[in-house]
Amino acid sequence: MQYQIIECPRDAMQGWKTFIPTEKKIEYINTLLQVGFDTIDFGSFVSPKAIPQMADTVAVLNGLDLSKTTSKLLAIVANLRGATDAAVLEPIQYLGFPFSISPTFQLRNTNSTMEQSLDTVAAIQELCIKNKKQLVVYLSMAFGNPYGDMYNEAVLVEFAEKMNGLGIEILSLADTVGVATPLQIATALKTLVPEFPGVTIGVHLHSTVQNRKEKLIAALDNGCKRFDGAINGIGGCPMADDILVGNADTCAILELFQEKGILYPYNREALQKAILLANAIFR
Repeated sequence: MQYQIIECPRDAMQGWKTFIPTEKKIEYINTLLQVGFDTIDFGSFVSPKAIPQMADTVAVLNGLDLSKTTSKLLAIVANLRGATDAAVLEPIQYLGFPFSISPTFQLRNTNSTMEQSLDTVAAIQELCIKNKKQLVVYLSMAFGNPYGDMYNEAVLVEFAEKMNGLGIEILSLADTVGVATPLQIATALKTLVPEFPGVTIGVHLHSTVQNRKEKLIAALDNGCKRFDGAINGIGGCPMADDILVGNADTCAILELFQEKGILYPYNREALQKAILLANAIFR
């Protein structure tokens, strides 16, 4: 399997305080589509009351130029209704569902219990198969949580097994509030990657600049080939905490790949244009 970078403008935008005009989102994502990322996590089909920044996802989708890109599109869904709306849209290849191994966060994020959410994952998986989409399950709070909910690596393995049993082929370990240590990341991947050889195990790391590189190295050195990032490290989940912990900076991922001698071809001119647009949008 080749290394994959999933660029996440949706995650960068969703918690931004002021509404980003639809045309600005379209211009930005169209530029990202020219960079050469494996996938663009471009929007979400969730309640506009909960995440007003994503209320224009369909309008953004309709404005995207997909004629000259190899990148695939991923949309986040939080329930079966949103998944049903997204699954019928041909340009979308992936649906992403956030399944938290913290019961408190599952209620906060999707207004459902873990048991209900497992049923939702099963239903969305059937919907994806029917509509020729692929479901990506994010194991949120994969390295701990700020709520005092029980966490250990056995819990992470337990729910990875449950997702594998449902036929999920892509799992992304989400460090939702940036609490993961490099040792935790390394240990989780050392366990999960060989345990589930038919599953792509990715990471969606939130991190400060101070410890970002160490976390990325821990993932890269322990078998991870799927990395989520956002240009300038902007973003975080507005449902998790009052303070948004930034995403892994995509440029830091590319720099680490270069240091490690990993070939990841991309359009540098398009990336520079995207960085300039990000600087203008997120200020």
